[in-house]
Amino acid sequence: MNKQKTVAFKTLGCRLNLYETDALASEFSKQNYRVVDFNEKADLYVINTCTVTNQSDQKSRREIQVAHRNNQEGVTIVTGCMATNYKEQLEKNNAINYVVDNDHKTSVLSVAEAHFNGELVDVNNFEANLFSYAPADETFHTRSLIKIQDGCDNFCTFCIIPKVRGRATSRPPEEIFENIRQVVAFGYKEVVLTGVNLGRYSYGEYDFEKLVEAILDLPGDFRVRISSIEPDGYTESFFRLFDHPKLTPHLHICLQSGSEEILLKMRRMYTASSFKKMVHQLKALHPGFNLTTDVIVGFPGETEAHFQETMDTIREIGFGHIHTFKYSIRKGTRAERMPEQIPGKTKTDRSEMVRRLAEDMKMSFRESFVGKTQRVLVEKILPDGTASGFGEHYVPVIIQDFGLKPNTYYEVEINNILSLEEPTLAGKLK
Repeated sequence: MNKQKTVAFKTLGCRLNLYETDALASEFSKQNYRVVDFNEKADLYVINTCTVTNQSDQKSRREIQVAHRNNQEGVTIVTGCMATNYKEQLEKNNAINYVVDNDHKTSVLSVAEAHFNGELVDVNNFEANLFSYAPADETFHTRSLIKIQDGCDNFCTFCIIPKVRGRATSRPPEEIFENIRQVVAFGYKEVVLTGVNLGRYSYGEYDFEKLVEAILDLPGDFRVRISSIEPDGYTESFFRLFDHPKLTPHLHICLQSGSEEILLKMRRMYTASSFKKMVHQLKALHPGFNLTTDVIVGFPGETEAHFQETMDTIREIGFGHIHTFKYSIRKGTRAERMPEQIPGKTKTDRSEMVRRLAEDMKMSFRESFVGKTQRVLVEKILPDGTASGFGEHYVPVIIQDFGLKPNTYYEVEINNILSLEEPTLAGKLK
């Protein structure tokens, strides 16, 4: 009898990568592979890489070396955005057996099976398909990620993603609906719509708004969360979708800068004033809405005045959380060639100022929930017997009751804030 093979996964970067890793892991499990921790010895290591920043590249390279150290006789497959961006370079790395670009990522299992069957493997001979991932019945997460779109046509001057993910492509709506029906049947209580540029979804008569509306009408006890989106001029009719009890009141809309001049240099498809107008409209319709964002500091030519415009915009909007990035030069982008590159210390100082302001706003936002109720989806039972999960506003909650079940909704009255790694709501069953 053949020994059951083991496979370990490591995912870096965005939720789209997380979705694709979940789907791949589920496929391997169905083919009788045993999924083990990435730090264990395994027959096969699959590293789903990110290349959005230099730091992402460094993290990906470190994980490749971790796999090589764990088992030099094991097979290592590197896929994802770094595999697309540096394919030829990675193919020369003796620690890597196969480099699978994003277009062929759905073929990772086929590549592994061909290798273990003793076949000569040419990754390019497998079918290129962005959406042929089977719904995952077992994943690394309690939420089910649903890929609806890939690629981007915006070509921001700092961004490498259009090169490694390609042009914007939308998944057929019926495939999305069926994917959701299946994962809800598997028992998932939350689905997260994910892609590179969700707002640009377009397939037949469906735009993003109509797609979300149709998803909300699907039967079942589940809620819908929208992953990171671009501020592409959403209208009041889209914001009114958040009146639906299934759609969670949280959006991660990427600001990047509060300076009109820097946004223009970034080639962003909106202005700071239009962003603020959109946000004020959203919050007027839905008080208490959790709006989170990304901010880049130290973009070429960013003066102290430009940076202060960003800080002022952040204060005016009042985000629930901010991911702050120090601008990182990406080869092959227009920003690489721009003059007035900002010194590293200046980037670090500005990043720290945004971080401190963001922490204050996060605490203030979360304190606003004390005395209110959250519908919490329990993700895990903690060692002390209490439970943790996320409320509908995508804020972490610890339920200070016992005997609760994972993957179950509970109405929780929030009574205080716990100071853990980050401010966490705490409460009792209502």
